[in-house]
Amino acid sequence: MLVVGFRGTAPASGEPFMQALSKGELGGVILFDRDTLTASVGRNISAPDQLGALTDTLRSTALRGAIGPRLLIAVDQEGGRVARLNPGNGYPAVPSEAELGAANDLTRTTDAAILTGITLAGAGIDFNLAPVVDLNVNPSNPAIGALERSFSADAAIVVAHASAVIEAQQGAGIKMAIKHFPGEGSATGNTDNGIVDVTSTWSPKELEPFRALIAAGLPDAVMVGHIINGQIDADRPAALSRAVIDGVLRSEFGWRGVVISDDLQAPAITRQYGEGESIALAIEAGVDLLLFANQQVYDADIVEHVLAMVVDLVASGRISESRIDESVDRIEGLFSTVE
Repeated sequence: MLVVGFRGTAPASGEPFMQALSKGELGGVILFDRDTLTASVGRNISAPDQLGALTDTLRSTALRGAIGPRLLIAVDQEGGRVARLNPGNGYPAVPSEAELGAANDLTRTTDAAILTGITLAGAGIDFNLAPVVDLNVNPSNPAIGALERSFSADAAIVVAHASAVIEAQQGAGIKMAIKHFPGEGSATGNTDNGIVDVTSTWSPKELEPFRALIAAGLPDAVMVGHIINGQIDADRPAALSRAVIDGVLRSEFGWRGVVISDDLQAPAITRQYGEGESIALAIEAGVDLLLFANQQVYDADIVEHVLAMVVDLVASGRISESRIDESVDRIEGLFSTVE
């Protein structure tokens, strides 16, 4: 249930992260091109040859543990300014979603997505946390609109281009996670910096791309964001909300696949709930894959720390083993399609 970030372009076998991987304690990793804490370039990705060697090492290490070949290697490869594989580390530039949506040429979008899929597959990456399907309701949104991460404010354009991206990259063997449910396009702040409330700016139309893509059976996973949306749940951020995940996403939309959280180390989560409580709430809400980017706050022993917390939650009776089993079954389904 863990997807974790780490530091290093060639981590040594003795590092805690690699030891956890070899013991089968880790289902997935996430790679970054830079570290937001140190601003250093090349946190995990510095060049094509290096990245290929890194993903080979990660997979060979996982083969010795319980996860084996089912390790997920994830990245945010949206295009434009959010592309971990980019010209700065030897990879081709990819247009932003905003650029593709403005052109509204599905052939161009498909061609760009095919290139991305081939690039990721060639680098040994099999899980893309993309596309963004938030509507560009607020073009000044510091996390979405201002970074050109949305195709459009028009749901039909978002659905058409997101569908093209998903299908093209799936054709290269890449698993795709649409984000950020239930919609962050109207936000005025960035959850990387603190709590963001969209209660007064969000509208149900922001659900339309998620509803349409899920109805078409296209996504492999859905990422749930950290915004507070009082129109659905006034008390908790989406990734910690049973009303959002079990209520809207699963019961109303019929989503039976994997739910992945946004970064559970984001200040929007940690400042209010702390690490242990946020993990408990996320699992209770229905999250399957717990994402710890390990960027803004780095914990070399994050896997052991989180595992200990989850074990305590089960031992105390707060989280049942059957709840864990539900997530494992959904994750196994995702892994089986990766294999």
